[in-house]
Order: sequence, then C-alpha cells, then structure tokens
Amino acid sequence: MAGFLKALAKNAGPKLAIGAGLAGVGLLVTGWIDRPAAEEAAPAPIATPAPPALSSAPAKPVERRSDQPMAIDPRALTVKRVLKIDGPFRHGDYAWDENGAPTTGPVIITVDLRAQTLSVFRAGYEIGAAVILYGATDKPSPLGAFPITQKDADHVSNLYDAPMPYAQRLTSDGVFIHGSDVQWGKGTHGCIGVPTAFAQKLFGVTKLGDVVVITDGKRLDISKAQVGG
Repeated sequence: MAGFLKALAKNAGPKLAIGAGLAGVGLLVTGWIDRPAAEEAAPAPIATPAPPALSSAPAKPVERRSDQPMAIDPRALTVKRVLKIDGPFRHGDYAWDENGAPTTGPVIITVDLRAQTLSVFRAGYEIGAAVILYGATDKPSPLGAFPITQKDADHVSNLYDAPMPYAQRLTSDGVFIHGSDVQWGKGTHGCIGVPTAFAQKLFGVTKLGDVVVITDGKRLDISKAQVGG
C-alpha cells in the first residue's frame, strides 16, 4: 500500500479526489467545505454447425478485502476537466453536471477522506462531486484502489439491518459506497456515505469493475485541467 501511494503521489501530483480551489475541495470548517468559484472462406463441402458465439460479458472483478487494495496505472487518473462549484460545500451538498463530458469512457471514482469529498470522473472529466461520510476510528474506511464488485439499489446491511440504497460494494468485508443521510458529526462503519440523490446518479453511470481510489489527503494533478464546461 505504501508503494502504491508513493507511486501515486509521484505520478498524480497534488490532487486526488478533488483539487484545492476547484471541484470537490476545501477546508472543513465547522461542518462545511469552502469551494471557490478478411478474405472470404471457400465453401465447405458439407454443412457444418457454426461455432458457439464467444461471450462478450466482462470477467467478474476479483473481490478484495480492505487490506488488499489493487494496483492502478497513474495514467488512468489523468484529469481533463473539473467542475466549477461556487460557495460553501456543506454536508448533504453535491454537484452533478455531465454537460460537455464524453458520454462514454472509463469511470473512476476518487475519495479523499481528509477533505471529506468524493469525485466521479468519466474519461477524465469530472461529472459529479459530493461531501461524504466515512468510517469512524473504530472501523475506518480502507485506503487504496478497489473495484466495484456488486451493485444493489435496494441493499440492506446484514450486520446492522439498515438500508443502504444504491449500494456499490468495494470490499469482501463489507465496505460500500451507498446513499446516506450525510450530516455533520455522523460517521459510518467503514463505508463511504453520500447523499441518496447523488448515490442514485452515481449508481447509474458505473459498472462492475470500475475503480474507486480512496486516499487520505492525496490529490490529483489538475494543473492542465479545464474548469467547468
């Protein structure tokens, strides 16, 4: 993990999850985050059955425990655009804007526990950002990169008998991103909680295998990124 973060810091530079002064970033002060503005084959002599079609379904991503993060190519974290969000970014707030972003392309989600923010990028364009809840000290959220291995819009926690709307599993030991009542002073049992309306939008743009990168203060390089649409 240390090696991953060292490589990430070297290659990704000063922004992970959301860059200071731009989308999804700021200092947490009394419960809010300040955000500035072929050739044809010869015929066969006799008819033969066609071979079965190969499945185009992607391989199921490998489940990982919280202490088994995956390696990720820092080039996948290249940022081309960040959202422009004016004013304070408080608990319960989120932004979503797909205008001007590619309609297809790889989706990567970044989470910065220190800034208490999450960003979602498609093909390098930030399309969403939100203030989050994260794991308390007795069950902290894991650090590293994890693939989404399960999606369940109506998930209910087996351990806590609590609803987890638009849940997306990150680890085999029960860490999800899911809809939550994001309020100042609240925490989770290791999960990443986001406003439920935002969780629904996020659920709609991800697929199994998409990667979530969780850090504690590491930031992506946005020096060459466009701001806003």
